[in-house]
Amino acid sequence: MIVYGREKNMLTGNMVETFVGHGGRHVAKSEGRRMTVDEVRRYLSQANFTHVKVGLTDLDGVLRGKHISKQKFISALDRGISFCDVIVGWDCNDQLYDNGFATGWHTGYPDGKIRIIPETMRSLPLEGGLPFFLCEFDGPTADVCPRNLLKRVLHRLEVLGYEAFAGVEYEFFMFNETPDSVRAKGYRNLETLTPGYFGYSLLRSSAHSELYDDLLDLCEKMEMPLEGLHTETGPGVIEAAIAYDGALRAADNAALFKTFVKVLAQRRKLMACFMAKWSEQWPGQSGHLHISLRSRAGGNAFHDADADMTISRTMRHFIGGMQKQLPNLVCMAAPTINAYTRLVPGYWAPTTSSWAVENRTAALRAIVGDASSQRIEYRIASADANPYLALSAALASGIWGIENEVEPTAPVSGNAYNDDAEMLLPTNLADAARNFKSSTVAKDLFGEAFVRHFAATREWEAREFQKHVTDWELKRYFEII
Repeated sequence: MIVYGREKNMLTGNMVETFVGHGGRHVAKSEGRRMTVDEVRRYLSQANFTHVKVGLTDLDGVLRGKHISKQKFISALDRGISFCDVIVGWDCNDQLYDNGFATGWHTGYPDGKIRIIPETMRSLPLEGGLPFFLCEFDGPTADVCPRNLLKRVLHRLEVLGYEAFAGVEYEFFMFNETPDSVRAKGYRNLETLTPGYFGYSLLRSSAHSELYDDLLDLCEKMEMPLEGLHTETGPGVIEAAIAYDGALRAADNAALFKTFVKVLAQRRKLMACFMAKWSEQWPGQSGHLHISLRSRAGGNAFHDADADMTISRTMRHFIGGMQKQLPNLVCMAAPTINAYTRLVPGYWAPTTSSWAVENRTAALRAIVGDASSQRIEYRIASADANPYLALSAALASGIWGIENEVEPTAPVSGNAYNDDAEMLLPTNLADAARNFKSSTVAKDLFGEAFVRHFAATREWEAREFQKHVTDWELKRYFEII
């Protein structure tokens, strides 16, 4: 028997629908009202917690944060807190960029002002319901802060009369490994959670139902519910579709999802991997973005019942801008060396700046037909991308298309890998960073400070890779050459 009900989330104040069935109590959905500063202060003053947790992403999308005493946090709600700005001055392995523009040895790595975002408050069910808040850099460092960048892009869209909505889909592999075991094995001969392909397998998801239930429950309790969860093609690979929301909230949810899926996995002596491609034997892992716009009148700005394929003028120009700028902005959606091993023909990832209707071989997939669901799927983004930056790239290029009334090419019919597209995508990070650095459109969309600094970080990443000898090179050249 299943019993339905409604109750208030005591942390956020949102009314939520609940049901009690097999496995206990589940939260179904939230109505979405977010807490104000005064409400947060009042709640924390009365709560039993002695500390809260705060976090923000670095340029690679790694969530960085710390515990703060409740008293210090309450006093900082208005004036903010400080983090060393090295957060935007080092790579995902805490190695300092030698060419950073925004911060570095030349600035002395000062503290950066951090603004706490009260409306991002949510509880951490894996940590006893500990309150958690997302933050963003304020002041000069805001120029290169990923969350702040997305907010500036959304403001530009608002000026045009639109509001953006997004949903993020992640593919990730689950391993019967721990952080210690993968290092002991040298990241070789790793054991996946399950063997074989088994896409959309009910057998696999049912056999591991406790893991799936825990993941669904975690996401509901953290107010980032999943619209879908299933096995993908490959051993131990899972795909999760996070429910669509306003674009900023969607990026927040995506950043939190990646971190806390890893936390959940490691507590079960497993590991979740969001690399773009961890093995040449299997397809890569995407972080597809589903995007739509709502006009001031409240309707789907991408839908026109009288237009060809119901694609409105706004949607057409949005696609045109995305398509035109994709080769220049791809490093924001494919930001690592590894990401370009995914962008090869026949592996469910695009290789050209192509678009099509309901075609998964194109970089931009138009999903058409119904005003309630018409949208664009931005398929270039890989699972390793920072969701704030990937969404910024997708939305800003579309905005540029609307502002300049950019017409897309004819949609691809059939296999886009065989298409003679004029705009081939960069095949490596160094070329992608070079395109980004020299793009006047990128500087207009994101500001010169961000373009210079982020391009420098990607150039650093490419140079770090050049120093290393791969297993492929050893096997190919060691004896025979």
